[in-house]
Order: sequence, then C-alpha cells, then structure tokens
Amino acid sequence: MAEEATAGEWKPRFNPWLIAVVVALAAFMEVLDTSIANVALPHISGGLGASQEQGTWVLTAYLVANAIVLPITGWLTSVLGRKRFFLICITLFTASSVLCGFAASLPMLLLARVLQGAGGGGLQPMAQAIMADVFPPAKRGMAFALYGLTAIVAPALGPTLGGWITDNYSWRWIFLINVPVGVVALGLVFVIVEDPPFLRRFKPGEVRMDYIGFAALTIGVAALQTLLDKGQEDDWLNSHFIAALAVTAVVALTFLVVWEWYEKRPIVDVRLFRHLNFSTSTTMLFVVGVVMFASTVLMPQFLQVVMGYTAEKAGLVVSAGAALLLVTMPVIGVLTTRFPLKYLMGMGWLLLSAGLYISTKLVSLEISFGTATVIMMVQYLPLGFIFIPSTTACYLGIPPDKSDSVSGIANFMRTIGMSAGTSLSQTILARRAQFHIARLTEHTSLGDGGFLAQGQAMASTLHRQSAGAGKADAQISALAQTFRGVMGQASAMSYIDAYLLLGIGSALMLMFCFFLKTNDPKHTEQHAGH
Repeated sequence: MAEEATAGEWKPRFNPWLIAVVVALAAFMEVLDTSIANVALPHISGGLGASQEQGTWVLTAYLVANAIVLPITGWLTSVLGRKRFFLICITLFTASSVLCGFAASLPMLLLARVLQGAGGGGLQPMAQAIMADVFPPAKRGMAFALYGLTAIVAPALGPTLGGWITDNYSWRWIFLINVPVGVVALGLVFVIVEDPPFLRRFKPGEVRMDYIGFAALTIGVAALQTLLDKGQEDDWLNSHFIAALAVTAVVALTFLVVWEWYEKRPIVDVRLFRHLNFSTSTTMLFVVGVVMFASTVLMPQFLQVVMGYTAEKAGLVVSAGAALLLVTMPVIGVLTTRFPLKYLMGMGWLLLSAGLYISTKLVSLEISFGTATVIMMVQYLPLGFIFIPSTTACYLGIPPDKSDSVSGIANFMRTIGMSAGTSLSQTILARRAQFHIARLTEHTSLGDGGFLAQGQAMASTLHRQSAGAGKADAQISALAQTFRGVMGQASAMSYIDAYLLLGIGSALMLMFCFFLKTNDPKHTEQHAGH
C-alpha cells in the first residue's frame, strides 16, 4: 500500500506534456527506422556490391536485435534505472546510425544495424512507460494518443521519406538523419526526465543474470523473426532452413515461457499474462500490428507493381491516411476518459473490418489516386480506436513498478505482429495470385473456340490500327495484351483476397473486447494501482 501511495503522490518536476513530447521524439526516430530502409534496399545492395537477397538482411538484422531487447527492458531498467537505460539506448542508436551511414561493406552495415536495433529496442517501451507514469491513469489515454502517432504514423511515413531521400540524395542519409534528432533527444531527456521513486531497482548484490532465459529468448526470437522475414522468399516449410527455424522458434519460446514462469527473477516477466486485461490487450496489439503493417504494405505495392505508380506518388496515398490520424488520435485520447475502453475497442474493430470490406469493393485495375486515398483513410481511421484503448488497458490492474515490463512486452507483441503482417500479406498475394491465374487461364487455351475468336478479333483490330504490321505480329501483340490482362486481373484479385482475410480477422477480434474486466472510465483511477 505504501508503494501505491507513493505512486499516486509523485509528480514530475516538468510539465508531463513536455516530457511526453520529448520521449515521443526519441520513439518516433526509432519506429521510423523499422520501415524507412525498405525502399532503399536495391540502392544499398548496389552501393555495397551485394545481391538483392543479401541486402534484405539489412532489415532482418535490425528487427532481430530490436525484438530481443524489447521484452527484457523491464529487467534492464531494474538493473540500470529507467533514465540511464533510456539515455544509453538513445546514445547507442544515434552512434550506430553514424556507423550505418558510413558503412563501407555489407558486413559492416549489418553489424551497425544489429547495434542500432539493440539501441532502438529500448526507445519505444521506455517512452511508453514514462508517459504511463507521468500522467495519472485517467489521462493516460490522451498521452497514448501522442505515443500512437509515433507507433502508427512513423511506419507509414517511413517508405515515403526513405524513397524521397534515396532518389534525391543518397541511401546513407536515411541513417544519418537520425543523428541530429538523437543528439537533441539525448540532451532533452537528460535534463527533464527523472525516475519515479516507486520504480524497483536491484541493489548491487541482487543483480543476477538469467542466462538460460536470455539464451532461450535470443534463439527463439532470432529464429522467429528470420522465419517471418524469409519464409515467403524460401517457400516456407518446403525449405529445410525455414522448417528448422520454425522448430527452433517453437521449442525455444515454449521453453522460455515455462522457464520464466517459475524463475524467481525472470528476465521476461511472463507472469504478467495472468492479468486478463494485459493478455487481452497485448493480443489486440499483436493483431493491430498485423493489420496495420499489412495495409501499409499492400496499397503502395499494388499501386507501384500493378498500376505503375512511382514510389513517391504511392507514398502520398499512405501519407493521407497517416495525416488523418493526426486529427483523430487526440480526439480518441479524450474519448478514453469518457467512455469504457472496451466499447471504443469494439467500435475500432467494427470500423476496421468494415473499412477492409469496403476496400475489397474499391480495388480494381481502374482504381484512381483518389479512390486509393479513400481506401487508406478508411483503413487508418479505426486504428486509433484500437491502439490507444488497448495500450491504456495494458496498465490497468498492474502495479506501478511493473510499467517498464508492461511496455516492453506490449511493444514486443506489436512488433512481432508487424513482421507477421508483412509476411502474411506477401504470402497471401503470392498464393492467391497463382490460384487466380490458374482459374483465369482455364479458358485461354488455344483449344478454346471462344478464346481463339476473341484473339483473332483483337489481332484484326491491332492489324488495322498499326499500318505496316503483319498479321503474325498483330496476333503476337494480341496474345501479349491478353496475358498482361490476365496477370493484372489475377494480381488485383489477390489483393482483394488479402483485404478480405484481414477484414475477417478484424471482425473476429470483436469478441475479445468483452474479456476486459475494467470498463468504467470513472473507476480507472481506482483500478490502476491494484
């Protein structure tokens, strides 16, 4: 009880909103790096004399290191202190960004990306935990609206910004732009952020490293992230490498959960999942990561690959959806103080499933820039209704000294969801495109009379339109146009299937909203410390 009283009485020396903006700045810088390098991979590979396949390890190396650090941030802050750990992460992330920018070879860049991912792994959970502590429970929703802008908007802006920098300057600047932001964030955090008195710190004699748990975490997460990143590329379980990764991930992560459950001083506090609010909310954050990143990838890819848009123009479509969040996020933050969280989440999942269903009706080979923008807006609008209440609900019923562990695991779940979303969307596109091509080509064989008649009519039209071209050339052109039409239609249908499956998954998440125990905003203050 004394600890709870201390948590309720403590107030930061600086304005909580100033602290929130400063820590959000550091988090935004890190989240941006999860997607900013995607479009620059061909330039990076070419500049360093590496193949395209080797270049993809630039993303994988970052994601693996990032995901390993996320769930252990609670333990690290207990050893180092939250502020000191936050400053170390900013310093490591900024310094490794310099190394990335000046890397002379692919191995050097991969090493720098591992260090960057490790440093970045602490920035998101620390920013979220700091916001949770400097704001009273009744106002956390408004604070997490600001955090939501970094977690959702930054990945959406990353490809657009990365493409613009790469096209106009050099791929090295997508890393070097972190340096001034990191230096400013480092100075501001040093001055205005402080550790609350109720945070648990190990005394020097109490520090004990859980080597077995850390080894299981490292092996399991590395295998899982590599599996998600390389699965579709290597044809999933048809590859012995991917199959081995799948077995390794399942065995290591299962062992991790069992080991940490009974470990007296776990490096990952898996016992938090005993709290229904926490387990339900983190499940929602995982699915939000899946849908958010899948939708962020799908539409720009469709516009570029199928419709022939430039990267910059396709990025503007995504940016329109992200810009909408700048308006809606603060409003949703206020709504969390007035309406039960589970009702806001239910509204979000309902709107998201409806938006994805609408997307299936609007995607076609005749899609316009305006229609594509509408699709992104109806998909992005509901995300705030899910993300902010879910993040807020993670802390309900959890002791204040556990906030670092809560934020670390919550961000880990969302990050894994983002990787899964990218992998899932690419797998659906590849498999469903093959299915639709097979179906569409059933009636395009040379033995089909209707197909031959249609081909001859098209060839005759092309022969009349192109004076001087022979009939054989006209027939070849007619077949080529038919082939392009079939491929384009099959691709469009595969994107429709992807949106439909994401919509079904979102609709199923509605039932999880009713698992939340705390649903009255008037009682948030009471439940927060129990």
